[in-house]
Amino acid sequence: MESRPKPFHITFLRHGESVGNAQSRWQGQAEFPLTDIGRNQAQALAERWQNENKKFDYVISSPLERAKETAQIVADALGLPVQIDSLWLERHNGEFSGLTAHEVKTNFVQPNFRTPYDAVGGDGEGDWELFLRAGQALHGLLMREPARYLVVSHGGLLNQILHAIVGIGPQAHNSGTRFSFGNTAFAQLIYYPHQHRWVIKSVNDHAHWQDADE
Repeated sequence: MESRPKPFHITFLRHGESVGNAQSRWQGQAEFPLTDIGRNQAQALAERWQNENKKFDYVISSPLERAKETAQIVADALGLPVQIDSLWLERHNGEFSGLTAHEVKTNFVQPNFRTPYDAVGGDGEGDWELFLRAGQALHGLLMREPARYLVVSHGGLLNQILHAIVGIGPQAHNSGTRFSFGNTAFAQLIYYPHQHRWVIKSVNDHAHWQDADE
């Protein structure tokens, strides 16, 4: 009898608090390091997973420092190397990158209505473009061997990843469904390739750091 393919066990983790988060900035692909709180969040998660005897086979991270440092703290505690993949970068926010919401509102005229195809920040990734990149990232992950994966990324991209999984396309004017990912909050999923079936076990789990953003 032919054996069924093994499932994928995938954990999607948002990075710890960064300087950009603390200052309420549109971070995008601009570099902002973790704050001390962010490092403590990552360490608390690492200790939680050590206590739970959590196992991963691979750790994959966005190349942005806030994600990479989060991944490294966790991976070091679990004795694993970190693989860097640029498909897991945060949304390119164009001219908004690094600015506060007030600076964006003051310096840029916002359209009364925005379609999913419109760019963000002049030349940044619109919702549809980000959704397509999320699909690429997900497809690339599922072309690997079935295993236990930890992917460390960013709130914007991780939202589109979950949208792709549950079959929700981008909506006009930033409306529709959004998944909450506090700093170092994670989602756990299982994918059964022989059935093309996803099981979402948890979303926004931050029991190691209870004041994470809701």
